[in-house]
Amino acid sequence: MTTHAVAMLRITNPDSLAQYREKAGVALARHGGEIVQAAPDISALEGAPVVPDIMAIIRFPDRAAAEAWIADPELQAVHDLRRAAGGSDILLM
Repeated sequence: MTTHAVAMLRITNPDSLAQYREKAGVALARHGGEIVQAAPDISALEGAPVVPDIMAIIRFPDRAAAEAWIADPELQAVHDLRRAAGGSDILLM
C-alpha cells in the first residue's frame, strides 16, 4: 500500500542543502520514492507549530520501501548532506 512521508527541514547550511538536492531524487528513486510536493513557503492553518523552512511530501510504494530508503547504507552520505543542512524531521504516515 502506498505510503507517504513528510520531511520538514530547518535550513542553517544552504550549501549542504544544494548538494543534497543534486542527489536526493536518485536516492529516493532507488527505493521507489518520489517527491509529491515540496515548498519553501509554509504556513500554519491552525495552532502554533514550529514551521519549517522547507517541507516535502514523499511517496513510496509501501512502508518497507521508505524504511529501506532511510536505512540504506549506500545512501548514508546523501542523508548526511540533508542532516548537515540543518534540522531534519521525517514522519512516515
